[in-house]
Amino acid sequence: MSAEESATSSEPAPVVSLVPSAPSSEPATHETQDAVVVPHPSSAPSMVIVPGRHHLLTDFQVRALRRILRGEERDEAGVPIVMAPNAVVVWAVTSANQASTRRNPFPGHRREAAIEILAHVERIPSVVVPIVDVPPTDRFAELTLKAVEHATASRLVPTPQTAVVACSTEAVAAMYRDLGYRIAPLEAGTDAVPPWAHLDALATSLPGDDAWREGVHAASLGIVDRYALDELARMIAADPVVGDEGGLTETRDYRSYMRSFEDAAPRKWAQARPFVVPGRVVDVGCATGGMLELAAREPALAESDLIGIEVAAPLFAECVHKLAQGAFANPSTYFYRRNIMAGSLFPDRSIATTLTFALTHEIVSYGEGLPSLERFAEAIAAHTQPGGVWINSDVCGPADLARPVLLRFADGDVRTPAVALSGSNDEVAAVLDALPVGSRVAQFAQDFRAASGSPWPYEVVDERTISLRQGDAMELMTKVHYTGNWLSEMHERFCALSWSDWVALVERAGLEVDERSGAWRNEWMVEHRFAPDATLLDPSGDPIPWPDTHVLMVARRPH
Repeated sequence: MSAEESATSSEPAPVVSLVPSAPSSEPATHETQDAVVVPHPSSAPSMVIVPGRHHLLTDFQVRALRRILRGEERDEAGVPIVMAPNAVVVWAVTSANQASTRRNPFPGHRREAAIEILAHVERIPSVVVPIVDVPPTDRFAELTLKAVEHATASRLVPTPQTAVVACSTEAVAAMYRDLGYRIAPLEAGTDAVPPWAHLDALATSLPGDDAWREGVHAASLGIVDRYALDELARMIAADPVVGDEGGLTETRDYRSYMRSFEDAAPRKWAQARPFVVPGRVVDVGCATGGMLELAAREPALAESDLIGIEVAAPLFAECVHKLAQGAFANPSTYFYRRNIMAGSLFPDRSIATTLTFALTHEIVSYGEGLPSLERFAEAIAAHTQPGGVWINSDVCGPADLARPVLLRFADGDVRTPAVALSGSNDEVAAVLDALPVGSRVAQFAQDFRAASGSPWPYEVVDERTISLRQGDAMELMTKVHYTGNWLSEMHERFCALSWSDWVALVERAGLEVDERSGAWRNEWMVEHRFAPDATLLDPSGDPIPWPDTHVLMVARRPH
């Protein structure tokens, strides 16, 4: 019976349970003509485990699973697979807690819903087990099997005697094979299109191109159409910022970022609070939601909607977790996973306050440079209501970016050659921390040029001194101590704009700069980072003050 036929049948569908009834008979197809049906022994396996991300289910999977349950399929060694009469299919949905990434565009609950619909419509006895995402490990199969046992309160205990694994991905199948499990190869060795290939075809298709739908089961098609998941997959695939796993860079340690964001939230909110206009308040690049957590406690914002926008999957997950834990006193607090460089986020003139803290330098760094920032400013101006405000706090370059300067280091040798850094963040940090700051110059030049695409020219004056532009000097000094996230930080440009550049950009977008805005110098960085390690000099060798490092820009839309 096809999906379409069974969906319209007047006969009620059975309730799926952990002790399912035997599958019904079905006329043989070209796939079953050579099958050898073997009687069920009492010791036959009672589970077919199907590990996978399961974004799109296929008609082939339905036919293959029915053959396995009926004893009409063979394992990869050619031995007939004989299942117990009450056998159940266990769909292990991997990366179930991931969404809006290239590898996992669809949220886990949508994937699980499609499986439940398929199981009900096709009368395939099934259990769905979500498997949380874990770092790459050779124990992945073992962890998945344990998750099945725990999720079913040990009513299903997979062992090589009780379960067969249905999988066509060799790297995954090998893990289960090494644990002693028999493998039903599914699409492997056939001309059938595997599910992940259907997803790739969808993600790279143009709107209106339905070729990817061929062979995809009606259960998945219904979920995709109902929730516009095809548009989501295309948007993520075309996103120049979001990586395969939903982060900005593969090397970024989000645990350390979370701690720093939470620690800095009170200081940032103190900066923003005097300028906030009640209404719809949006924090773009909200990280872990720390500022909105403080905003939610403000009596003056009790009637406001607080909206957080975050693109990085680990940070967005933390926002959702905090929301579920009741961390936000204002019940009108919402979080959305969006990429602010993909286009407008809100309708025109609909937002009272937009907050962007430590965000705009990332737009320059991970987008198309200054043109991306200009488009972002135009989008902010468009969605800001008359009298509304954009509050931006970020790093910035010195007033005279091109001024020639000397940078003289307290120790080290600026001629120390760069090396090819590899390994974990801790391993990279160990190499860098063993060098005095002055000895990291060539390493910075190599890595910053490669990752950011910026030229960063300099000349060696002597073993302790280099000659370069003031903006480039500050690019080095503001990042050279970030050894724990070095390879990630090398992507980022902190000094692309001076304060006058910011004023010009905002005014071109149609906003007016509040007179209380301006550039400022982080005195803590001067005292603890700059002055202990280096001296800034003019070309004649006379010391000059360290320039501004940050900007607080408050821009309003005229009434």
